[in-house]
Amino acid sequence: MAADEHSSDEHGEDHHPRSDVSGAANDVVQARDIHGGVHLHNSTAPPRPVPRQLPGNVSSFVNRLAELRRLDALLDPGDSPERAVGVYVITGTAGVGKTSLALHWAHRVRHRFPDGQLYVNLRGYDPGPPVTPEQALDQFLRALGVPPANIPVALADRSALLRSLLAERRTLVILDNAATASQVRPLLPGTSACLVLVTSRHRFSGLVARDGAQRLVLDLLSEADAVELLRTVMSDYRTKDETVDLVELARLCARLPLALRIAAERASSRPLMQLDELIGDLRDESALWDALAAEQDDEADAVRSVFAWSYRALPPQAARLFCLLGLHPGPEFGIAAAAAMLGVEPAVARRQLDALVGAHMIEQPASGRFQFHDLLRAYAAQQAQQQEDSASRLMAVVRVLHFYAHTLASAVLLLAPQDRLVPLHDFARDVRPLSFTDRGVALNWFILEHANLIAGIRIATAHEFFELAWCVAAMLRGVQERRNTFGAWFETARLGLKAARRTGHRYGEAEMLDSLGKANLQSQLLVESSACHEEALRIRREIGDRFGEGVSINAFGLLAWRRRRLFDARDRFTEAMLVFRELSETQWQAVIATNLGMTQYELLDVTSAVGTLIRAAAAHRKSGNRAYEGSALFHLSMAQRESGDLGSAMSSIHDAMEIAEQDTYHAWGAFWLLEFAQVQRACGDPADALISYQRSAAVQRGLGDRNREAMALDGTGEAYRELGRPDQAAAFHRMAIALYRETGDRWAHAQALANLGFVLDDDAARPYREEAARLLVDFDDPRAVRLRDSLGSAGR
Repeated sequence: MAADEHSSDEHGEDHHPRSDVSGAANDVVQARDIHGGVHLHNSTAPPRPVPRQLPGNVSSFVNRLAELRRLDALLDPGDSPERAVGVYVITGTAGVGKTSLALHWAHRVRHRFPDGQLYVNLRGYDPGPPVTPEQALDQFLRALGVPPANIPVALADRSALLRSLLAERRTLVILDNAATASQVRPLLPGTSACLVLVTSRHRFSGLVARDGAQRLVLDLLSEADAVELLRTVMSDYRTKDETVDLVELARLCARLPLALRIAAERASSRPLMQLDELIGDLRDESALWDALAAEQDDEADAVRSVFAWSYRALPPQAARLFCLLGLHPGPEFGIAAAAAMLGVEPAVARRQLDALVGAHMIEQPASGRFQFHDLLRAYAAQQAQQQEDSASRLMAVVRVLHFYAHTLASAVLLLAPQDRLVPLHDFARDVRPLSFTDRGVALNWFILEHANLIAGIRIATAHEFFELAWCVAAMLRGVQERRNTFGAWFETARLGLKAARRTGHRYGEAEMLDSLGKANLQSQLLVESSACHEEALRIRREIGDRFGEGVSINAFGLLAWRRRRLFDARDRFTEAMLVFRELSETQWQAVIATNLGMTQYELLDVTSAVGTLIRAAAAHRKSGNRAYEGSALFHLSMAQRESGDLGSAMSSIHDAMEIAEQDTYHAWGAFWLLEFAQVQRACGDPADALISYQRSAAVQRGLGDRNREAMALDGTGEAYRELGRPDQAAAFHRMAIALYRETGDRWAHAQALANLGFVLDDDAARPYREEAARLLVDFDDPRAVRLRDSLGSAGR
């Protein structure tokens, strides 16, 4: 089990996930302002990703010509009463074809949105929990190229970052199956250059009144259009059906596209059977529903009748899979999970899934991925209650939970290799977990199944499978802390903690407290983090978990580092090192060595820092931990630069940046670029350093990391001072100071105030020096003392 070792916290890189993007210094450095040669280091920025998230187009789409014209008018209003709008709500009853219309039109006009298309199914009407705005924003921000570690925690910050990223783009956004305005509003861009289509059963009067949205109410298909849809779907199989029979079939389906497609598929599968016989069967089903229905809702009764009619026509194994999939933890699933629920080989499950797709009982949004319409998912769950006994239902749930847990265990071996193995029990019979040998494949699986893994913990808790619940939560921790999925991380850690306590599993309780401690640390909640780690350490000492004790001690070192209690941090890291040496845990020794080396550097023990970090980088290189190696090299460059070994410093930071580029650690690379600029300045190249600062600031601003943006701005000011341009230097220092006031980083704030004081004359500098001195009172380390002394010298 690793402790923040891959996150920026593990190596002391200041982690402030924020997204209120500053409007200051929109052009940090203009090339025309720099005199002398300018040499760019890897100056080509990676292209911005263009998301293409639209699900597949709808087959056999018919008519809706008037509605399509109204949507077309959004792009070319001309003299049309439709005006250019940013938000358009397509509303109507369940099954009326809202999603089909939105996707069909989106595919027709996607070329008009060159910056991409974003899509999310908000699942507002699913039997399970809806997609939260935080989850949808996480998906959008990743699609737009924001590294997971830089996605903000707070909903408002995520929403602001999305608006910033879409401000200069022409993007189509589809928010499908929204239930409430609170789901929608945080996902809206701030410009009408983007177009948002919202589909919902609700009319969203608030969006219309407050947000200027327009509304399209989608009615039932006309009789003629309903008949045309039936003919289109059945055209390859049935050509001699009488119009009067098609009209009756359309009436029994309430002219709802969802029901019409299912009925047409049923009729197509029996091409030799007279349509009036099929209609008779459906009338009988409708009569049964009429007798059972508690409420008078003709449209709902018609849909249920068609569902039941088609369900009864399925082959037995496909029908059973349909029922059991209604018990699946999450809304979307793959072939292997379906096989686990049915207890069969994946090839067998694939054939049954194909039968369900062919009958329009499930949808296939992507290769190997399947999902229900929300109405069909609810119907499948009802059928599972009626058709399967309690033991059969329970075993299906057990099998799929074991499938996800053991597949996750294989993925974690590659995604979080320093994590301790979790004590999972053997998986149930007829379960075939996946195994991975390629990290990229494992990561793709994790991303696809993350929502199902979280839902699985909820289901395990509801069924009182408490040990399984905390084990899955513990395995998720190592990946979640690297991907910055804070909402999910907090939820799963709390569920896991509750589950471990219910079973009295002290080891599991400590693991979950450790997870919560890390989540709080990375969220800047240091008091809460400390409380969790204190309790975890107490339990680990009570049960004799020496490895866990070392992890907890390292966590306290990181807490001390965050508070700039550097002597305490050094002592904690030294203590943790002794534990891992005792246990012969070489990878963890390298992690602790990096932490210790960065602390030695801050304490001005530069010679020791260089030796410690050289050994740490070599150990990470030997074990293949390139991310950790890059972090160690970053800190090593700082120590080498301060010792005056500029050649070695340049070599170290160059190697770190190559790792960031080759392994696509974009956020880390942008941060490490600040050290590259520092080395450039130390080598007497402040003009080149300006370019590096500019590139770093631009990336940090785009990511919404205001603290690191402020570091780049402050460094820009120092470079301008070295170029003999104090006015520009002062301007950038002031920008940095303004950001630090917001982020609350007292140490960096004091440094920026001191830097501003160094470029102003004595009278103008005095208040800034005095403010810096007040901030430094809280710090007792040698670097802080040196800065205080320099302020005193400058003021005399």
